[in-house]
Amino acid sequence: MTTSAPTSHHKIPFLDRDHSILAFNLRVLDWARRSEVPLLERLRYLCIVSSNLDEFFEVRAAPHLSAYQINEQRGPATASTYLAITERVKQLVAEQYAIYNNEVLPLLEKRGIKLVSYSERNPRQRRWVRDLFVREVQPLLVPVGLDPSHPFPQVANKSLNFIVRLSGRDAFGRENEIAIVKVPRVLARFFRMPSVKGSKQSHFVSISSVVRAHLSDLFPGRQVTEFAQFRVTRHSDLAVDEEEVKNLRTALRKGLQQRHYGQALRLEVSAGCSEFLSDFLLQQFELPPQALYRVHGPINLVRMTQLIDLVDAPALRFERYNPGWPVQLVPGQSFFDRLQQGDVLIHQPFESFDAVLAMLREAVHDPDVLAIKQTIYRTGSNSELMELLREAVRRGKEVTAVVELKARFDEEANINYAERLESVGAQVVYGVVGLKTHAKMMLITRREAGGLKRYAHLSTGNYNPGTARLYTDLSYLTADEALTHDLDQVFLHLASQNRLPKLNKVLIAPFHLHKAMIDAIESAAQQAAKGVPARIIVKMNALTDEPLARALTHASQQGVEIDLIVRGACILPAQLPGVSDRVRVRSVIGRFLEHSRVFYFRVGDHEALWLSSADWMNRNMLRRVELAWPVSDPALRQRIMDECLSAYLHDTRDAWLLQPDGQYVRAQAGTTAKGRAAAHHSAQVSLMQRYGSKG
Repeated sequence: MTTSAPTSHHKIPFLDRDHSILAFNLRVLDWARRSEVPLLERLRYLCIVSSNLDEFFEVRAAPHLSAYQINEQRGPATASTYLAITERVKQLVAEQYAIYNNEVLPLLEKRGIKLVSYSERNPRQRRWVRDLFVREVQPLLVPVGLDPSHPFPQVANKSLNFIVRLSGRDAFGRENEIAIVKVPRVLARFFRMPSVKGSKQSHFVSISSVVRAHLSDLFPGRQVTEFAQFRVTRHSDLAVDEEEVKNLRTALRKGLQQRHYGQALRLEVSAGCSEFLSDFLLQQFELPPQALYRVHGPINLVRMTQLIDLVDAPALRFERYNPGWPVQLVPGQSFFDRLQQGDVLIHQPFESFDAVLAMLREAVHDPDVLAIKQTIYRTGSNSELMELLREAVRRGKEVTAVVELKARFDEEANINYAERLESVGAQVVYGVVGLKTHAKMMLITRREAGGLKRYAHLSTGNYNPGTARLYTDLSYLTADEALTHDLDQVFLHLASQNRLPKLNKVLIAPFHLHKAMIDAIESAAQQAAKGVPARIIVKMNALTDEPLARALTHASQQGVEIDLIVRGACILPAQLPGVSDRVRVRSVIGRFLEHSRVFYFRVGDHEALWLSSADWMNRNMLRRVELAWPVSDPALRQRIMDECLSAYLHDTRDAWLLQPDGQYVRAQAGTTAKGRAAAHHSAQVSLMQRYGSKG
């Protein structure tokens, strides 16, 4: 399936992947620091960092903690890697809460938006909070006193809880002093308080503050001597042995029930939590002291997004961006007619993803369309796409959906979608055993005068209208016979699991993609060694595959100029003397999440450009079904180079440059010919100005 790149005479000091992920979150956190960013958006970036850290612990932390607890190496994880990661995360969290407490909250208050704490509430506000507690909160709370017959309860992953210490005796005369109060997820996390007539101020109260104010009401006859909020993060990466299970869907449903109660990895408590209570919790969750995180604020900043949604202050948000209709398309024109003239590129979110839905909608309602095949990875909730596929079945079309049940944290939604599609008669398949189907493709077969004709949509991103407004991706529409024939063969392979025939244009992982990329890098290296100018530019979300990183390093040593635009984790050190002198790595963190994957190779006068669903990670290359397809149209290829590569290589506002030691520094704007500071350039802002709807 793969090959190894020639090794250099130098041992390559690859950067640590987990530390690179944490460094990415520092770059995201920088947006929360920027004074020019609207205030609620600064708060949103704090929430994004919290969400990213949650996923980091849920997916990446377990081997490190286990290695520390047993003091043995587990793969690359050791006791020392656990301590190093813990120290790095705690520094990041400290910076996060410093921005929250010292900058964002005071500035919000100046704008009349205030979270009113327990001690700040006036008598009228206290009465209102008490009424809210009695009416909506207390009926859903079940305090659990701990004793031999009531051991420590199961605490779900990332749920909000209180631990309470009590004096006195319970109803049976016992001195059990510890109780746990779970705060159900069905409760809103923030409530708008009634405003004073004529006041422009907006006051809010958090659910944790509401419960805190009335903890004593839950324990009549007892005195609450101390309490603290707490939250535990658990290992949540589902592991199902597909070779052993008879029904993957059923096995995943069972796994989803257990996900909320996986191995405990991190314990967050409010800063004022006593050592007695924190030690008790650490003991219950079988965690070392290093796993304790004391936070000066809400223990789950992710839920602050609910507060952002409650605030009516457009001036404190990004100005609404309305994507334009794709420039290569005419509203109302048949997609099938248009694709007879040539391929179409849609650059999301600068151009509207609605065009993709419009293409599917036309296919569903066109009586000449006989079949629709589509991969489903992440489509979001209440998906119009799913309803269109169901409608296609009702209209008598053959619908095949390759549903990836193991899309992390979307498993339940995809299981539900699969069942709904099957219920109306769609053919649903779950891909290849042991591999995730991450390729994004749709194939439409239509009866035309000359026979059957295929039309396709391929994408670097998901069929999700929500993320299509937030992620940069490339959609590619084509009627190219060789390309659509390849896609038909890939769908047949996924359904039948027969061997793939030789494909015309498409590269597919885990069979061809990895080797083809290494071969392309090595070919450039061989020509550069002969004095032929060679250039590689790759844009992707992550570079963590060692054979590919090794091949790039070798190519650099042979004279290939290499620019890597890597949003997140990158293990390849940039411009390390004698190792990667010609490798430059930059990360662009903007208003939209960079998500498109573009692979460009130029050797002498020959150019090749590929779009792909795959990052350069080992899992994408060897454990997933991924696609890469060539862009042969010179005009489209130049457009991609201009918008996705060149524009980002010249970004000086949102770009960060990787240093040889693994640190990132902000890109500088440079100076003008007159020695003045040049204006900053933002690739995303330029594209928004170019394609945004003026309506």
